[in-house]
Formats: sequence, structure tokens, C-alpha cells
Amino acid sequence: MLTGYTNSGKDAIARALNVTLNQQGGRSISLLLGENFRSNLSTELGFSKEDRNKNVGRIGFVASEMTKAGAAVIAAPIAPFKESRQQAKELVQKNGSFYLVHVATPLEYCEKTDRRGIYAKARAGEIKNFTGVDDPYEAPEAGEAALTVDMSKESVRTAVHQIVLLLESEGLLDQL
Repeated sequence: MLTGYTNSGKDAIARALNVTLNQQGGRSISLLLGENFRSNLSTELGFSKEDRNKNVGRIGFVASEMTKAGAAVIAAPIAPFKESRQQAKELVQKNGSFYLVHVATPLEYCEKTDRRGIYAKARAGEIKNFTGVDDPYEAPEAGEAALTVDMSKESVRTAVHQIVLLLESEGLLDQL
């Protein structure tokens, strides 16, 4: 699971990692992007802490079921709260391996590179409960994330390479 602010680069990393791993053939790799998941399977949820935790819990459940069926899953929700990330981890680990990648791109960089203007809308009060603006993001604590990347300092290609190296060091690439 990749976690980080909106526009942190987590979706770009997830997409590129999906392509990289699918090129190897073998096991099916599925992609669960936070926005797609929310707009298709969690449409009734708002952005309260409870609803955000419920959404990440659903992502964890779906990832766990897909893992049980033999797929590998790359999930990339914002996942702003430690408790929901832990819940997702516990669900997935019932059927396979779980790695948390913290896309620790600074909020200022996420805002500066926001081409959609959603941070500006959140700052203007047009979007409520926006993570990093008027809603908290609990960054993973030491030891919670298997890997931390910062897209203000590195490329998507470099981040994907680091994730592949992590999976390789754990002996998981042979299983994909």
C-alpha cells in the first residue's frame, strides 16, 4: 500500500509499478487507486475520520480477498490514519504479504505542483475535510513503512526501482 497526500506521486508510482510488475508476466497484478475506489465502491462515504477509516478498511478487505484468490495488489489510497492502515495490513496479511510505502512528498510541493487546483479550492474553503489543509494526515511512524520516498527529490522511476528492490530482497519477485 502506498500512502501520502493528494498529488504526492503515489498514484503515478502505483501505475508505473503495476506496469513494471505486469511486464514480468506470471501472477496477476491489480491496482486499487484511492480515487477510483471511492468513486465506484464508497460513493456514500464522506470525509470524516470514520468514513475515511471505513474506506481504507474496504480497500484492505478487497485487497485481502484478491490476494486470497492469487492476485497481487497495489493499493494507493491517501490512508491518512494509522489505525486504518493497520487494519488494512492485518486483513491483507491473513492471505499474503503487506508492505507500506510512505510517499512522503512535502505538502508544500504537492500544492505547488497541483495542476487540478484542488489544494487552492481546499484553501479557499470550497472543499472541506481535505487532508493536509483542514484534516490531519498521520504520517507513518518509524518502522511502520517498509520504504519512504519523496517525489520532490526523486523520480517515479527511482521510486519504482526502490520498491522492486524491496520486493526482490524479500524474495517476492519470484512469486509474481
